[in-house]
Amino acid sequence: MIGRITGTLLEKNPPQILVDVHGIGYEIDVPMSTFYNLPATGGVVSLHTHHVVREDGHFLFGFATEEERATFRQLLKVSGIGARMALAVLSGLSVSDLAQAVALQESGRLVKIPGIGKKTAERLLLELRDKLGKALPSVTGARLAAVPGAPPDAKSDILNALLALGYNEREALSAMKGLGEDVGVSDGIRQALKLLSKG
Repeated sequence: MIGRITGTLLEKNPPQILVDVHGIGYEIDVPMSTFYNLPATGGVVSLHTHHVVREDGHFLFGFATEEERATFRQLLKVSGIGARMALAVLSGLSVSDLAQAVALQESGRLVKIPGIGKKTAERLLLELRDKLGKALPSVTGARLAAVPGAPPDAKSDILNALLALGYNEREALSAMKGLGEDVGVSDGIRQALKLLSKG
């Protein structure tokens, strides 16, 4: 198993890059989150990699962080999700955004990703609910810190209500940070709207 590659970045053809390691060129597919942070061609790049062996060939996938690779590997365990779709998910959502979508069970954020329909999104949310937290301990603690103290169901309902009222996610989450401990759904929405009207 090839777990890490460090070498000179020769080519960038999203989503694939070519990295020279002591005269051998490795073709590596990367999510856009990693692609955007690559150095200029000719620079040195170091990636965590996942090696896939299939009947039609060997494939390398590269990631800027260990968390991205761990998430990619969890996505591959979901039935019906292949490497290309897992890459698409990580290109459409950051690891923390995905963890938050899973925690709040928001299929709406996943169906915006090309190739992911409603059924696939719901399967992803269901199968990742317990797995993603264990795979990403650093994300787990922060993924629902947006509303300290409020029950998870209340958080989800308050956020969905604010989004339905036309506020964007950043505004909604920002307002939710100002909510009190153990706030109920209706009170939470009312308080959040007050905070948003002041902003």
